[in-house]
Amino acid sequence: MLNHIAQRLALSVPVLFGVLLFGFLLLQLVPADPAAIIAGPMASPELVSQIRQDMGLDRPIVIQFAIYMARVLQGDLGVSLISNTRVTTELAEAIGPTAELMFACLVWAVPLGIALGTIAAVYRGRLLDRLVIAISVAGVSTPVFFIGLILMQYIGYHWELLPFIGRGGPLWSLEGLASIVLPALTLGLVFIGPIARMTRTAALEVLNADHVRTARAKGLAERTVILQHVLRNALIPVVTLIGLQAGYLLGGAVVTETIYSWPGVGRLAVGAILASDFPLAQGAILVLALAFLVINLIVDMLYAVLDPRVESHG
Repeated sequence: MLNHIAQRLALSVPVLFGVLLFGFLLLQLVPADPAAIIAGPMASPELVSQIRQDMGLDRPIVIQFAIYMARVLQGDLGVSLISNTRVTTELAEAIGPTAELMFACLVWAVPLGIALGTIAAVYRGRLLDRLVIAISVAGVSTPVFFIGLILMQYIGYHWELLPFIGRGGPLWSLEGLASIVLPALTLGLVFIGPIARMTRTAALEVLNADHVRTARAKGLAERTVILQHVLRNALIPVVTLIGLQAGYLLGGAVVTETIYSWPGVGRLAVGAILASDFPLAQGAILVLALAFLVINLIVDMLYAVLDPRVESHG
C-alpha cells in the first residue's frame, strides 16, 4: 500500500507544477497592475514604478515565475494586496469551512446515491427504477446556483426553517450544523444523480455474473447476495466516478460558498480574483488543486482496498 501511495504522490508532482505555472500565467493576463493596487488610486507614477521594482514586476516573466516557485517551495505564498495579511493565514482560516462543506455533502450524498442506484438495478424496469432515473436526470440537469437559490428562497427566507447566510460556527455545534444544512443540500443534490446512474449500470452488469448466480444457488438470502457479491464489485466504477467528479464538486463548492456567503476557499478565490489580489488568488488556486490531488489519492487507495489486483499491478 505504501509503494502504491508513493507512486501516486510522485505522479502528482508534475501535475502540481502545471497548476502553479497555469495559475501564474493566467493571472499575468489580467489587465490590472498589482503595484498600482498597492499604491492606491492617488499615487504618483514614480511611486508605482518604485513599487513595481520592489516587487520584481519589472523583471522577465521567467524570472518572476522562478522567484514565485522558490517562495512556494519555502511555504511563502506572499501577502494579500487588499488585507495586507499573509496568504497562508487567510487560507488556513478558509480551509476548515471548505472541508466541512465537502464532508457534509459527501456524507449523505454518496450513500444515498449508491442506495438509489442499487434499488434501481434490483427493481429494473419497475416504477422505482423509473423514479430513480428521473431523479438522476433532474439532478444532473439542474445547475448548482438554481438549487441554491430555490432552497434559500423557500426554506431559508419564506419558511425561516434554517439560516442561509454565513457560517454559524464549527460543524460540531448546533449553530454550525444548522448553517451548513442548506449549502450541503445544494452541493449534494447535484452529486446524487451521477452516482445513482453509475451504481445502477455497474450493478446491472454484476447481477448477471456467474459468481452471483452461484451465490444464489447456494441458498444465500437475496439481501446478502446484493450487499456482499453485487455491491462490492459494482463500487469500483462508482469510486472512479466520485474521483472524476471531485473537480466538479470543488467548482460547485465555489458557487455554493459564494451564494451562501460561506467563508471557504472558493469564496476567498472569487473575491481575490475580482479584487485583483494576485497572491491570494494564486494561493487559493494552489489549495484547490491540492484538494483535487488529495481526493484522487484517496480514490486510488480505495481502488486498492476494493480490488487488491490494482495494488499488485501498480
